[in-house]
Amino acid sequence: MNRELSWLDFNARVLAAAEDHSQPLLERAKFLAIFSSNLDEFYMVRVAGLKRRAETGLSVRSADGLSPTEQLEMIAARTQVLAERHARVFLDQVLPALTAEGIAIIRWSELEDSEKQRLSGYFQDQVFPVLTPLAVDPAHPFPYISGLSLNLAVTVKDSVTGGEHFARVKVPDNVDRFVRVRRTPATTQAPSTAAFLPMEELIAAHLDQLFPGMEVVEQHSFRITRNADLEVEEDRDEDLLQALERELARRRFGSPVRLEVSDDMTEHMLDLLLRELDVDPADVIQVPGLLDLSCLWQVYGVDRPNLKDAPYVPATPPAFGERETPRNVFAALREGDVLVHHPYDSFSTSVQRFIEQAAADPQVLAIKQTLYRTSGDSPIVNALIDAAEAGKQVVALVEIKARFDEQANIKWARALEQAGVHVVYGLVGLKTHCKTCLVVRREGATIRRYCHIGTGNYNPKTARLYEDVGLLTAAPEIGADLTDLFNSLTGYSRKANYRNLLVAPVGVRAGIIERIEREIELARQGEKARIRLKANAIVDEQVIDALYRASQAGVPVEIVVRGICGLRPGVPGMSENIEVRSILGRYLEHSRILHFQAQNEYWIGSADMMHRNLDRRVEVLAQVKDPKLADQLGQVFDSATHPATRCWVLRADGSWEAQPGPDIPAEEIRDHQEYLMRLRRPDRQ
Repeated sequence: MNRELSWLDFNARVLAAAEDHSQPLLERAKFLAIFSSNLDEFYMVRVAGLKRRAETGLSVRSADGLSPTEQLEMIAARTQVLAERHARVFLDQVLPALTAEGIAIIRWSELEDSEKQRLSGYFQDQVFPVLTPLAVDPAHPFPYISGLSLNLAVTVKDSVTGGEHFARVKVPDNVDRFVRVRRTPATTQAPSTAAFLPMEELIAAHLDQLFPGMEVVEQHSFRITRNADLEVEEDRDEDLLQALERELARRRFGSPVRLEVSDDMTEHMLDLLLRELDVDPADVIQVPGLLDLSCLWQVYGVDRPNLKDAPYVPATPPAFGERETPRNVFAALREGDVLVHHPYDSFSTSVQRFIEQAAADPQVLAIKQTLYRTSGDSPIVNALIDAAEAGKQVVALVEIKARFDEQANIKWARALEQAGVHVVYGLVGLKTHCKTCLVVRREGATIRRYCHIGTGNYNPKTARLYEDVGLLTAAPEIGADLTDLFNSLTGYSRKANYRNLLVAPVGVRAGIIERIEREIELARQGEKARIRLKANAIVDEQVIDALYRASQAGVPVEIVVRGICGLRPGVPGMSENIEVRSILGRYLEHSRILHFQAQNEYWIGSADMMHRNLDRRVEVLAQVKDPKLADQLGQVFDSATHPATRCWVLRADGSWEAQPGPDIPAEEIRDHQEYLMRLRRPDRQ
């Protein structure tokens, strides 16, 4: 199935979460914001790539046989439907419900005179000085419109000549989108009132101050999305850091790929924007109401816990003691491997503690770590800096090509270098996406290696929002493999085969397909076979074909995929033994786990079943061998695939159907993530 349309189906499932009346109200607003930012990135990267292929005449067709032009046409039609549905959910459902709860998003015309007076003073003092109205006439060319900026297209009439002119006013992007209006509840029983005025409404109400002596004829909001897909010719550049910085500077000048306009914009003004911005009419999305609902994150920040999910405090893995009385991580790992499952298990008292203890431990000689994405005030980076300043050998492989985190990673790379950390940027032509940390420690007369291999980034903030698993181990064979891996990343080693790990770009696809084929063979020998796979995306044709062969051999295949799925389940004679489901909830399902039942193997790692992961990235999969830890991964699959678990199931015709159906009583319906929270915290109410 087409990967781009499958991605739009995924975002439609996000939108369905916003439509779900059983969700707390502010959580519904959050899903509206996520839908909006998801779609921005889809256009900046995927649509931009298709447009580039179409414009250059590349005849490469998708796996389902569509040309780039055909895909763009289908995307445009589907996106317009989704954009209208998105706006209607906000205007007809979420906004009225917010208003009823005392959280209002209002227009200028709804303000009382005293509020208008106060906000006019705020505009004069805080907003007016940073606005720059840009006229368009023979002396003033059409201004450059930066990607994702919100703008007002204004037509003004000269009070002397009567001539009409076009101007553009950019809504400042360095201030909050909403201006908070101070209000008090009408009754003492009413909830505290929060009223928000969109910044564009405030500016529109004061356009006469920007254009004195002119009559404002009309004004409408618009927003443009530009190509943000970087192409760094790293093999032609001596310095990858400089090459990326140069390409980042070009990003803001990428070609337009989408124009969003308010649905009340006149044809005359729209024609002018299309002409001046060089946008194809097919790339116009007309939106009722507010543009860019990612601004609802600001509304989500309102202190109304009764309108949000109940808070969850992550648990500390028992092997590491209590949060207040932590055990030494190295002593715990000498007793056995530890599996962590975030956000149910605390990142700060497990993985972060592992790295911080390594930095402070005088017996630790070296720390080697990959960094793909991390937080703005990263305790992980700070620990590596502390370790280097304490005289330890510290190596950080910083992936500065991590999309949309490039600038932050360049900053971290320089900070680490200044502290004496050996910073490398990986291998030419490959992104380093694996999540690995190696600690080398002297223990008496021996040297012992401690390792972490995970599915998620070393980011304590996303570890509270993203579902991920990780393996902490002192197994000598894993330590030896990670040593070889880091040597290949920092030196000139061309090692392709590892003893206990599967490493892309050579070994992951081959290793997975080899295990699928072995599962098929064991099934033919009468063994009880089953394949279970959890990933963010399944696109790779070779893996999909191998799963089809497993289905044809009678091997049950259960897939839990968050986003894109190119595999078509339930087709007689081909994939009738394959079930695909998708789970969306309060946490972003992000872990990659594989289970081959007849071989009794569980694997975790950083790779999705996509070409970019298997061919163009350094990825690592590790086997979880400890039976108790394997059982924990089995519980994840058992819960996700339980018939009563709330999910979406993919049908053979490509449609997604909400489950469970009416045959499951409402009181028996399960929430997968809530189940895992209760598993870690049995006392959770």
